[in-house]
Amino acid sequence: MPDAIFSHSRLAAIYDAFDGNRVDLDAYVAIADELAARLVLDVGCGTGNLAIRLAEGGRGVVGVDPAEASLAVARSKDGAAAVTWICGDATALPALGANLALMTGNVAQVFLTDDEWAGTLRAVGSAVRPGGHLVFETRRPEHQAWREWAADTDPVVLDVPGVGMVEQRREVTAVDLPFVSFRFTYRFASDGAVVTSDSTLRFWGRDEAESSLVAHGYRVVDVRDAPDRPGREFVFIAERAAA
Repeated sequence: MPDAIFSHSRLAAIYDAFDGNRVDLDAYVAIADELAARLVLDVGCGTGNLAIRLAEGGRGVVGVDPAEASLAVARSKDGAAAVTWICGDATALPALGANLALMTGNVAQVFLTDDEWAGTLRAVGSAVRPGGHLVFETRRPEHQAWREWAADTDPVVLDVPGVGMVEQRREVTAVDLPFVSFRFTYRFASDGAVVTSDSTLRFWGRDEAESSLVAHGYRVVDVRDAPDRPGREFVFIAERAAA
């Protein structure tokens, strides 16, 4: 079940406003260019920002996400018609023969159990052709991002077009490594409604992530720094082994 921040219609509609300028996506467009990927799968595509950008480059793009509310936002955007949108998790994917699968943001960290992660790796492997690539990012646990989140208690207030003033607050609710849980609370000035969203992320160590890839038929080609967040993220580039 997707978190409310993605699946609640009121929260999905304001997600992009609070997510800000997604300069982090530049690196993934560059990787798609580097790998000469003509058919790209965006796993956990959310409101579609990356998928639409990739399609603007003339690639075939499939975006998959279990949150219908987020996909509704994605489908409403300019350029959305160039993307094939699928509501579901990675296990809902057919054998696409994609050159590249991407998981950006926190997508790779929402799989909390080994079985969930293994099922996702298998499903992506079935959708990507042999010799194709899986690229994803995870937050480096040694950076301890949750400490920054816990210290940053100031609300963020935005005037969202078509919605009005909305206040966002974030609270870290549990740290039980490798799991970190947090809550977003939104207050809508137009009617006083308060909507909360609870999330938990798994913080992968580099060795653990690499071992899981190898165990499920991938070869780790490179592990990079996220260029916009040096020292904070691992970006894994893995090749799907031949069948």
